[in-house]
Amino acid sequence: MFTLPAPARREPLRRRFCADSYLALPGLISPSGLAELAGEARRLEADAVRRDFDMPSMADSPRHMTTLGGHRIARTSPLITRLYQDPDLIRLLSSLLGETAVTVHDPVERHVLNILHRPGDTHGGHTDDYPLALVLFLEAPPHPADGGLLEFHPGRGDLAALDAPGTRHVHHRPGDGYLLRSDLTAHRVTPLARPGPRRTVLNFAYTTPGRQGAITDSASLLYD
Repeated sequence: MFTLPAPARREPLRRRFCADSYLALPGLISPSGLAELAGEARRLEADAVRRDFDMPSMADSPRHMTTLGGHRIARTSPLITRLYQDPDLIRLLSSLLGETAVTVHDPVERHVLNILHRPGDTHGGHTDDYPLALVLFLEAPPHPADGGLLEFHPGRGDLAALDAPGTRHVHHRPGDGYLLRSDLTAHRVTPLARPGPRRTVLNFAYTTPGRQGAITDSASLLYD
């Protein structure tokens, strides 16, 4: 399912991740794995819930997306549950982080399906409760101009950083993954710019021993 970097490549990748708080993992999902996961996502999408938050209190962090939380995925997708717990994947994440990575106890946050499929759909600026976000692309807009780009500012966790010089904009393709130090790095997804393109991702959250946080209010709103 996964095409993991060889052990000899992991130390340079760890240094890059440490420097940038972000690491691209192109082609992380094998072609056959991508076909299987994309089919699983289409099946799960029937149970996903539309979320539209544009309240004044969330002006810097709008949510226009369709989501399915980990507790519901766990009940219906043994495939995703198994992949999330894959020991080879967790060993890779530990080597890139430079300390032990472990699965998240929180049933909602551990693995989440996020779908952007309408013009204007976006996942606004935020940081996460847990240190590591591994994002797997099952569908992605074909061109950067179509939107759906990851935006982040290395080394800064304040949302204002996303509008400051130094912000990065990254385009990914189906089958790609990326790793983000998501608790310390403000990040968001740019709005889809036109009808047609879709951005479907699985977000796998991992943490370190002794750091098992509680569900935040915003997470409860998104994934209940």
